[in-house]
Amino acid sequence: MSELKTCFKRVDYDLDGLLHFIDLGDIALPDIQRPFVWSNAKVRDLFDSMYRGFPVGYFLFWENTNETGVKQIGVGTKQHNTAARLIVDGQQRLTSLYAVFRGQKVLDADYKERQIEISFRPRDGKFDVADAAIRRDPEWIPNISELWANGKSSYTLVKEFLAKVREKSELSDEEEEVIAHNLDRLFDLRKYPFTALEIAASVDEEQVADIFVRINSEGVKLNQADFILTLLSVFWEDGRRELETFSRASRNVVSSGSQASPFNHFIQPDPDQLLRVAVAFGFGRGRLKSVYQILRGKDPETGLYTAERRNEQFDVLKVAQESVLNLTNWHQFLSALIGAGFRSREMISSNNALLFSYAFYLMGRVRYQVPEHVLQKAIGRWFFASSLTGRYTSSPETILDADLARFRSIKDGDAFLAVLENILSSELTNDFWEITLPASLDSSSARNPELFAYVAAQNKLGAPVLFSHKTVPDLIDPAIQSKKKALERHHLFPRAFLERNGVAERRMINQMANYALLEWPDNLEISDDNPKDYVPAVAERFTDTEWKLMREMHALPDGWENLTYDEFLEQRRKLMASIIRRGYEKLL
Repeated sequence: MSELKTCFKRVDYDLDGLLHFIDLGDIALPDIQRPFVWSNAKVRDLFDSMYRGFPVGYFLFWENTNETGVKQIGVGTKQHNTAARLIVDGQQRLTSLYAVFRGQKVLDADYKERQIEISFRPRDGKFDVADAAIRRDPEWIPNISELWANGKSSYTLVKEFLAKVREKSELSDEEEEVIAHNLDRLFDLRKYPFTALEIAASVDEEQVADIFVRINSEGVKLNQADFILTLLSVFWEDGRRELETFSRASRNVVSSGSQASPFNHFIQPDPDQLLRVAVAFGFGRGRLKSVYQILRGKDPETGLYTAERRNEQFDVLKVAQESVLNLTNWHQFLSALIGAGFRSREMISSNNALLFSYAFYLMGRVRYQVPEHVLQKAIGRWFFASSLTGRYTSSPETILDADLARFRSIKDGDAFLAVLENILSSELTNDFWEITLPASLDSSSARNPELFAYVAAQNKLGAPVLFSHKTVPDLIDPAIQSKKKALERHHLFPRAFLERNGVAERRMINQMANYALLEWPDNLEISDDNPKDYVPAVAERFTDTEWKLMREMHALPDGWENLTYDEFLEQRRKLMASIIRRGYEKLL
């Protein structure tokens, strides 16, 4: 009977030993790992479990022979540039422990440095996340990292803590014994035992990536984008770093005169979102699962995987990603959204619609050489329509795949534009505008795509702000930062008024058709008055021409203040749909 051979061995550590290897740089993270995403509360629970002697899981390491594809734990420099072991599973736990025991900051999912502060109350052995109340209470050690950072002996630390508590209240011998015992248990966490399974250095990168995927697919589910990012870490390390660098830079506000940056007011894309755009543009595919197999080098005829085919497919991805991360392409695309009336992330109901529209923009600009002034309007219409209809809300990969398939035989820019327009005209029929859209406006959702399209249309049409001499474009500029929003959503039939008249259901009060954007002083001034009372008073501020234009641009029926609430809602939904249509058709 043959002996079972494994590609790993078991190694036992105590926590002090693990931390020492991290200090040296001998243990690090391969790029297949994710950023640090644990909350402070989860770190607190980890320490509580260890303190109680509970098991907290094993680590999976990989003996390393490569000098690339490595991320160190913490933000400081290490003695050894090349790690001897890479963490394949257990990153969050080990990063948490290192951050607390060494007082080191960590880089979180937004690429920002973060300090983890865990507190401990020796009287009852309780852990918590530090806050202002805990920091003021002498019963607590606000940040246990300081216990190991100051270099004092455990005996000295216990004495000093007891003296501090005695300043507030007397302690019995028994209480002092409990506190001292619990502090000793806390210090002993450095001896907490861990088991690690170490994968042999002879196991190649792709096998390790496969092990990582299999382990994590049984825990927190990875999506197909994670699988492809894993392949990038293994076979194109620079490509993954480029995605992460772009993503990080998009989160940093740029000052005037600084270098070009992906920062914008619409989206802070994650690496996997940028990857989706590159895959759609480069391979014409919406389903990432099929692209994962393509990038692994699978031959669709034989089903075999070859390094040559894999390299060819990565070359395709490299070219596509270069276009995706090109800052000129990026900002020209975003200017198409501005041209369509959208100004900020507050008006974006679907990141998928935005990202997939970027893929179509790149197809038009790079592949089909559509003139920019023509492409801007075409992509603006595409985004407006796909956002308005919720095109990529349900089964987005399937819909995108079907959309991309229509372009596979396209040879030039005119044909590209014709396919886009055919898709739009088949969706935005007369029935859509007159029946489907008014029905969709029967909603109380605060993030409804129809509502955002309505505001975008008002912006595009240069509508005046209701009850104001300013315009909507003047006040929805995302660059304007103030304590109070320039525009606020206001109930045209105030909530208190409706409740006094028997309309109590929240969904009915907060109907989309009962809202309008007002400047906040007007919102306060109107308060809960009956429309019959406040509308005539407000109308006196404007000429007949101004008031007529204001009613028209805000989809307000003539004499609306005298209608019943149900009549008002029904009539205004149709008029709102008409405004959205006018805004869209101005893009034609």
